[in-house]
Amino acid sequence: MIGRLSGSLLTKNPPQVLIDVGGVGYEVDVPMSTFYNLPGIGEKTVLLIHHIVREDGQFLYGFASESERFAFRQLVKISGIGARMALAVLSGLSVDELAGAVARQESGRLVKVPGIGKKTAERLLLELKGKLAEALPNAAQAPAEDQHDILNALLALGYNEREAAGAVKTLPAGTGTADGIRQALKLLARL
Repeated sequence: MIGRLSGSLLTKNPPQVLIDVGGVGYEVDVPMSTFYNLPGIGEKTVLLIHHIVREDGQFLYGFASESERFAFRQLVKISGIGARMALAVLSGLSVDELAGAVARQESGRLVKVPGIGKKTAERLLLELKGKLAEALPNAAQAPAEDQHDILNALLALGYNEREAAGAVKTLPAGTGTADGIRQALKLLARL
């Protein structure tokens, strides 16, 4: 099985790339999160690979990080979720966002991904519960109710999701809602 490819990037046609490894060109499908971080044509690149062998062919899926590959592998284990759907999920959400949505059981986040309906989103949340947050060291853990309230307050005050989530992550565990909002606002005012 192929686990990693290192070589020159020959072509980039979303979601597929062609990598030359020692004179052999490998077609690899990648999520958009990986695609946007690839170097220019002709430059050296390294991708972690998930190799699928079926009776109609062999397929390579590439990822920039181990956490992306792990999330992809968890997604394709779910009945009815194929490799294309898993790539769509990882193209629409980062691994941290996916883990956070699963931890908070937010089907609304998943429904925004093209091809994911309400029933599929609920099945994904059920099947992935406890698998992503525990296994990924950088994944968003289930926030305390106070952290969720702080995040919602910051969003209501007009901060974008990235700023608000970043501020909430810096708060010590167990911070109350009112105190957390004050601390987060002080932090955001300095930025």
